[in-house]
Amino acid sequence: MSPDLGGAGRGTVTATPRPSSSSSSDSGPARPADATAARDRRPGRVLVGLGVLLAVAVAAFMTVDARGAWAFVLPFRGVKVLALLLVAYAIGVSTVLFQTVTENRILTPSIMGFDALYVVLQTTLVFTIGSARLAAVDPHLRFGVEVLLMVGFAGVLFRWLFTGARRSLHLLLLAGIVLGVLFRSVSSFLQRLIDPNEFAVLQDALFASFNAVDTELLGVAAVLVGAASVVAWRGRHAYDVLLLGRPTATALGVEHQRAVTRVLVVVAVLVSVSTALVGPVTFFGLLVAHLAYRVVGSHRHRHVLPAAAMVAAITLVGGQAVLEHMLGLDTALSVVVELLGGLVLLSLLVREGRR
Repeated sequence: MSPDLGGAGRGTVTATPRPSSSSSSDSGPARPADATAARDRRPGRVLVGLGVLLAVAVAAFMTVDARGAWAFVLPFRGVKVLALLLVAYAIGVSTVLFQTVTENRILTPSIMGFDALYVVLQTTLVFTIGSARLAAVDPHLRFGVEVLLMVGFAGVLFRWLFTGARRSLHLLLLAGIVLGVLFRSVSSFLQRLIDPNEFAVLQDALFASFNAVDTELLGVAAVLVGAASVVAWRGRHAYDVLLLGRPTATALGVEHQRAVTRVLVVVAVLVSVSTALVGPVTFFGLLVAHLAYRVVGSHRHRHVLPAAAMVAAITLVGGQAVLEHMLGLDTALSVVVELLGGLVLLSLLVREGRR
């Protein structure tokens, strides 16, 4: 008679031998363990891949269509690369940190009114002292004033509207939108009173330009970004806990108000430096943060922060290399990245609406 396969548990002999305990542990529990190990290894591999792509983008920017002596070309382009890397790092890191404390993936610091404040500041300076006198002002003094004003504005706004016990994210958004509209209205009014020639000069300063970064300001900007990074690095262990929300983070021993204040100060400095260097950028940070989360596949900030910085750097350095050395600057890079960032924002809003 054929063996009773259903009676194997009652001692009936079957045609298939029972697997040993070692083979059972290898074929069963090993599969989830292997999947978990693969997921743990993915962020490291992604970061290595992004590093390789960044090195290729930098090499292309430094060497493609190079004419003249290398002793001149390499230092000249190298300074531009450093400026792009600095701006990319500031935008990528600040956006991820801001999304962490606001617990929202569709927000960027620029939406809170940084761009409108920059526009009204530039418009007021041209209206009061004129473009000629403004151009004669020491670049370091002008840069310092712009950064100080934007950091002060952000510090007051974020501290008052976000860290208080009775404050909410909705109030922060509303205040940012209202102040942005106010700044734009003041700018529009002053621009109507400015001489047409002055207005033409002002227009150049109101659009982000990654190709015309003042290299004399890189030293001061690097010091500010480095100081902000040191502050951010000291609180790196709390960022993953902040993603869980205020009640959970507080229950796990994180001083929520202190941690959020530290992050907002870092964000304010990074965004102010990048805005003062290249001009207002609204949606670029949203683009690189979204791509960083996508490619890394992890929510840990030790993976997401460097990924966002490298994605931003690859986009700026690679895009500038294509536009400047291959297409002859037929269009501005800021227009392309802002268009892509706006499309990402719309896709995120549509996705959240369907949920």
